[in-house]
Amino acid sequence: MTNRLAIVALGLRRFLIVLGGLAALTAAGALALTALAGWDTNRALALAFDVVGMFFLVAGFFVGNRGPVRLKGEASVPFVGERKVRWASLNEREEAISDSAVFVAVGFVMILIGIVIDSRYHLF
Repeated sequence: MTNRLAIVALGLRRFLIVLGGLAALTAAGALALTALAGWDTNRALALAFDVVGMFFLVAGFFVGNRGPVRLKGEASVPFVGERKVRWASLNEREEAISDSAVFVAVGFVMILIGIVIDSRYHLF
């Protein structure tokens, strides 16, 4: 039981580090655009977090909806050579679902940060 909690704690730590780094990059990009274009800082930050969050939600959707077929070896030229395909292994399918879950979770949290930052709306 303790081993599972340790694994979950390490995974949560990695997730928060990735989320913090992505949030810092998003904020830095928004602040740079604000300085260059003269936009409202609060609105630019909120919009940047919303756009990045939506990107990750869409990316998570597409990563999770990969089909069960993968290319085998080198890809051949379309309409000329034969396409060699294989069925994805169980590990590859589980990895696609896991990656999708991470992308969707990051996107959801980034959108929540954008909503909290936006001063046009009051949560409480």
